Amino acid sequence: MAQEKGKNENIKYIVRLANTNLDGTRQAVYALSNIRGIGYRTAEILLKKMNIPLNAKLGEIEDDKIDQIKEAIDKGYAELYPPWTLNHQRDIQTGKDLLKVGPDLGVAVQDDINRMKRTRSYKGIRHEKGKKVRGQRTRSNGRKGLAVGVIKKREGQAEGAAPAPAAAEETKK
Repeated sequence: MAQEKGKNENIKYIVRLANTNLDGTRQAVYALSNIRGIGYRTAEILLKKMNIPLNAKLGEIEDDKIDQIKEAIDKGYAELYPPWTLNHQRDIQTGKDLLKVGPDLGVAVQDDINRMKRTRSYKGIRHEKGKKVRGQRTRSNGRKGLAVGVIKKREGQAEGAAPAPAAAEETKK
């Protein structure tokens, strides 16, 4: 028990990586997956490359290892990660496979959407109109505002016959 208290005294409760405050009391894999652009698998691969145990608390990791993690995340080293884990493959400007994290990912996604709008691609037009982009149903889902329903006509009115008897009595009064 005394050793556990000693570990808790040296823990950093907040660790700042990629412009994100991370909880130092969580396991490193789950804490790193809170960074936008890094999922569980990417965090797992990164920690294995850095020889850090997956179940280690993020706040208990040494500062030099945290700096290595920070450098690997900020630089987006494509050679650290397999190509299928990278979230910005075949970048338009550079042609490289990149790992974008934090605010850089949001900017890159917005740039891609704006490029599709400028080129008037099908996906760009769907983005402009605010419609579903990836082939989902739009007949029953994705409505914005009030949905207009269908009003059924009464049987008698539909055939062009006289109004129903209850309606006829109200008109006499």
